[in-house]
Amino acid sequence: MPSQLPDNTIQKFLESIKSKRARIIIQHISEHGYITTEELEKTYGYAHPPRAARDVRESGIPLETFRVKSSEGRSIAAYRFGDLSKIRKGRLQGRKTFSQKLKIELYELSRGRCAICSGYFQSRYLQIDHRVPYEIAGDDNEKGNVAAFMLLCGSCNRAKSWSCEHCENWQKKKLQSVCLTCYWANPDNYAHIALREVRRVDVIWDKDEIQAYERLKKESLANDYPMPDYVKRIVRKHLDGNYNEGEGG
Repeated sequence: MPSQLPDNTIQKFLESIKSKRARIIIQHISEHGYITTEELEKTYGYAHPPRAARDVRESGIPLETFRVKSSEGRSIAAYRFGDLSKIRKGRLQGRKTFSQKLKIELYELSRGRCAICSGYFQSRYLQIDHRVPYEIAGDDNEKGNVAAFMLLCGSCNRAKSWSCEHCENWQKKKLQSVCLTCYWANPDNYAHIALREVRRVDVIWDKDEIQAYERLKKESLANDYPMPDYVKRIVRKHLDGNYNEGEGG
């Protein structure tokens, strides 16, 4: 069984960690031995339990995931403290709070767009994220490396979090070089997505573009194609130089 945190160590961490979610999870595990995704959602109101658990890991405390039964008998994930010998040196205080100056600089560089879906958002709806997860690279902002960060909308941030945490490189090797060639770090120039040799394009239709989306949706339904497949067919025909609107593929 992995070691458990001594009471005085728990108190020390609780006093130093800034993240409210991390503090709550640490306290709950110290009192009950583990915390389930059901408890994170229903008791504490966290809609994305893996992201809440990630806060603890980024604070320097290793967690391990295992399976338990929910109150309804379903198999769900739960988290408990991992091997304390794996606490990463220099991480015990957790990540530094991002400055407003960094947010403004990133917003200006991105022209207010999410780095993944390219949707336009007001600043308050975009979140600062490490290109290479903090769990792997630490806090490069100490070096003034603005390029180490990106702005993501909430939806893309959750998608990136889930994908990264299920990647073999995240779970085992933790190589920054692998992360840097991933879509989630560099969506404009990448070789893989969480080690899968696939490509993707995230597209948002906004404002005046919505009319074009509705026309595209109507055509895809008329031709009995799911929207993503229909878009691919249109792109292929356009690149081949023989697409005429209304042909349907």
